[in-house]
Amino acid sequence: MASDSPAQRDGSPTPHSRSPSPAGSDILTLRALVSTKEAGIIIGKGGKNVADLREQTGVKAGVTKVIPGVHERVLTVGGSVEGVAKAYALIVSQLISANPSSPTTPNASTSTSSIRLLISHNLMGSVIGRNGLKIKAIQDSSGARMTASKDMLPQSTERIVEVQGSSESIGRAIEEIGRALLEDWERGLGTVYFHPGANDDRSGRRSGQSSTRRTNGDSGRGRASSPPYSPSSPPPTNLRTQNISIPSDMVGCIIGRNGTKITEIRRLSGSKISIAKEPHDETGERMFTIVGTPEANEKALFLLYNQLESEKERRVGREQLQQDEQD
Repeated sequence: MASDSPAQRDGSPTPHSRSPSPAGSDILTLRALVSTKEAGIIIGKGGKNVADLREQTGVKAGVTKVIPGVHERVLTVGGSVEGVAKAYALIVSQLISANPSSPTTPNASTSTSSIRLLISHNLMGSVIGRNGLKIKAIQDSSGARMTASKDMLPQSTERIVEVQGSSESIGRAIEEIGRALLEDWERGLGTVYFHPGANDDRSGRRSGQSSTRRTNGDSGRGRASSPPYSPSSPPPTNLRTQNISIPSDMVGCIIGRNGTKITEIRRLSGSKISIAKEPHDETGERMFTIVGTPEANEKALFLLYNQLESEKERRVGREQLQQDEQD
């Protein structure tokens, strides 16, 4: 999530040393979910506003195209941490100026708005911190209020972090969020990005096609339970390899009893998934290697992260039950 580099998109293996960013430089790419109306304000007439934004901050910025029947678009801002933070502060100022009568803006001196950042599920820990200490520190130092969603967005491994406050406080918060994301950029590798679409169904590949059932990345050609390709078909030529790290204590829940869970994930996605027998570094995490078409790998990642999320919720519920019994 911290950077939309080629390595991140094609999933090519990367070294697991702690470095500031994939390219060795402090380049941050931060996405946000905006309404169609907000997107129009950000772009401006003839693209003037977004052009001015790029010139003032030195960032690259753009908004995804309109999809008929879809009322949300994705804003992407990339550049230095300071530039990205300044750009988002200017964007929030534009939104406030264009909507002065908002219920959240009682008067000009206390005008507030919010921005919905898209953060990789794997990077949420870097933003929230242990026991929520990091997110609390960001709120205290910036003056902004932050709310992290619990669920991943449909057909993706991204979650929303809503940052609310004045344009200045949101800018300060985003600068701190950006630094936290760059520190742990490797954990964002393999992120399945959220793309707003009709019924949040990505099988249309953002073409605006509507569908009543999901087809596991099969572009609508097969049954919902069919893998993208069968063993009897010629092997696809656009195979990709992606590596993700899973905490050792969570590996069992992904494999399942007698391997039933991982077998099901392989079958539904069409990707080959292998699991390292030993942790790959001092973190104690084990490497999962996923090989398949880009569509199959996205499905595999989505299923893997969903299984992780379900297990985490189950464990939290069990701990809560134990605490209630002790009380």
